Amino acid sequence: MGKVRIGGQAVMEGVMMKNTDKYAVAVRKPDKEIEVKVTDYKPGTEKSKLFGVPIIRGVYNFIDSMVIGMKTLMYSAEFFDEEEENNKTKNAGEEKKKSDADKKTDKGSDGLFTFCTVAFSIVLAIGLFMLLPAFIAGLLEKYIESNMLLGLLEGVIRLFIFLMYVVLISRMEDIKRTFMYHGAEHKCINCLENGHDLTIENVMKSSRFHKRCGTSFLFIVMMVSILVFMCITTRVMWLRLVLRVLLVPLIAGISYEFIRYAGSHESGMANVLSKPGLLIQRLTTSEPTEDMVEVAITSVEAVLDWKAYLAEERGEQVKDREP
Repeated sequence: MGKVRIGGQAVMEGVMMKNTDKYAVAVRKPDKEIEVKVTDYKPGTEKSKLFGVPIIRGVYNFIDSMVIGMKTLMYSAEFFDEEEENNKTKNAGEEKKKSDADKKTDKGSDGLFTFCTVAFSIVLAIGLFMLLPAFIAGLLEKYIESNMLLGLLEGVIRLFIFLMYVVLISRMEDIKRTFMYHGAEHKCINCLENGHDLTIENVMKSSRFHKRCGTSFLFIVMMVSILVFMCITTRVMWLRLVLRVLLVPLIAGISYEFIRYAGSHESGMANVLSKPGLLIQRLTTSEPTEDMVEVAITSVEAVLDWKAYLAEERGEQVKDREP
């Protein structure tokens, strides 16, 4: 089967799925009903041809994915904030309603809050995974003469910090459930790409690992950064830190191109290079329950007519076999 052109992420008690022209987030609310929100989406290539250029498109898609991910994550969290607020109001024995002015103020501040949150996340990630390893390795430079060896050591430290970060957050209860929804998201995509109808039974049988996963992307970023920083380095600490920041877009762009290639090819080389990222997904995905899979399927159906997709793919296969 062909590669289905959707991708997504797990949110709080739900799943977001994105197609080329829209994305949807489905959330299992506290009352156990599934709420779905669909938003129109304009691809970067429709905004500017520049965003379709290799490397540059990787940087754009990385930032765009973070913005959409943050928006949908905050949307899913609203249901549980409201539930908590309702419980407090009920316990206090009084009603609490927002005025129309308050609602307008909240709506107007959403964009700014999302921007600030994404900016803070990027700064934190650069500081933790790029600058901190470079600083630690710099403390050891008087003992290591080779710049390439120093760059390799920095990369090992960076990878260690990344793995420890993943291990630590995977122990949090809320994150454990999010990782289960992450598994449900992958299972839905694998189910379709394997040519099976998108039913709970078929999805549950599918793999929870996928080569186009964001976890694999981050791992590839770690690997690419090792190669880049082994070749581009300096003994001047402040300059080393500045270079780490300036080279982040290049590293993200290269990593995106690799994930794009690996996700659309089944060559031996692509499969071998994808293995480490798939292993990391053992930490960031878990086997979901059937009700979680139901939420993921609902999100898929909001952005993709999967029956038409499968019919088209099966028709192409039959046609290809004809003499």
